[in-house]
Amino acid sequence: MPLVLNEDQNMLKDSAKSFCADNTPISQLRRLRDDKDETGFDRDTWSKMVELGWAGITVPEEFGGLGFGYMGLGVVMEECGRTLTASPLFSTAVLGTSAVLHGGSQEQKTTLLGQVVGGELLLALALEETPHHNPCGAATTAEKAGDGYKVTGSKKFVLDGHVADKIVVVARSSGQPGDREGLTLVLVDRDAAGVSVTRTFMADSRNAANIEFNGAQGELLGEEGKGADVLDKVLDAGRILLAAEMLGSVQECFERTVEYLKTREQFGVPIGSFQALKHRAAEMFCEVELSKSVVLEALSALDEDSDQVAELASLAKARLNDTYNLVSSEGIQMHGGIGMTDEYEIGFFIKRSRVCEHTLGNSAFHRDRYGVLQGY
Repeated sequence: MPLVLNEDQNMLKDSAKSFCADNTPISQLRRLRDDKDETGFDRDTWSKMVELGWAGITVPEEFGGLGFGYMGLGVVMEECGRTLTASPLFSTAVLGTSAVLHGGSQEQKTTLLGQVVGGELLLALALEETPHHNPCGAATTAEKAGDGYKVTGSKKFVLDGHVADKIVVVARSSGQPGDREGLTLVLVDRDAAGVSVTRTFMADSRNAANIEFNGAQGELLGEEGKGADVLDKVLDAGRILLAAEMLGSVQECFERTVEYLKTREQFGVPIGSFQALKHRAAEMFCEVELSKSVVLEALSALDEDSDQVAELASLAKARLNDTYNLVSSEGIQMHGGIGMTDEYEIGFFIKRSRVCEHTLGNSAFHRDRYGVLQGY
């Protein structure tokens, strides 16, 4: 697996870095938060992202996408993480698109992916029903009704659920919560009868919603009762791309902290000259470098459709959970009291880290999963 970017990927990374710095600075997220913006992201900025082709990076060319692979989308997500970019890129271009690619029929792929690439369609994945990540824990039901399915149940923490045009609902057509067999993916329109959406305001200002389904009509995505096989691929892609986004945030947080250590003076010298802070900065540096390698390997595995994707997804997510927690916490500590104020942007990173940690599985979940996958 190549653990370096090729020329095209480096060009995309540089382009994404420049775009995010100019168009989606943290000040934009702050404004959206303070104004309690209805959508939680800037529509004009999203349109520019679509024009750049970001929504279709992993979509095959036959469906109108770029077919540039997960490594390409990974470098974009990384740069979005640096500025905590507010956009539906992750929910639509990663989770939603993956669900359609792996579970959709040829007709669904042609219709839906083309709309995603053109910026005409936003998608969301409705999975969680409890405070803890549990991919097979769905109690929401899906009952056959004519040509489609009726969905009844409650979903929590649906990323961009309040703005998504269509929602991929993980429901149960048979079995009990916790069973792999019996999971069915159903595509439901957000404005369909029986769908009630309540937007939530997260501590890190990431966009999410709670959704109630009461006999909402939808269409099947994949095979009835075999949704777990598709869901595995969707979630692993999501975990790896989220780890890529977290990596960008980790690097930005670390770089801001090191710069502060160089400029903040105490007793007439920069605080970065203190040995104790040097040791802590060195530890962070080592963890950041390890995290870079883990994310690159995981993205390469996705592009190569390796049989190690599941293990590397859990490895990457657990590693970035821990690294982001460490670096954001140290960033606050080393900035001192001013780091706790809303005036300083360093505080945005610790909030984002805590939400990202529990999105698609915390470290305990992924260490356990990794062990199971290894046969323990």
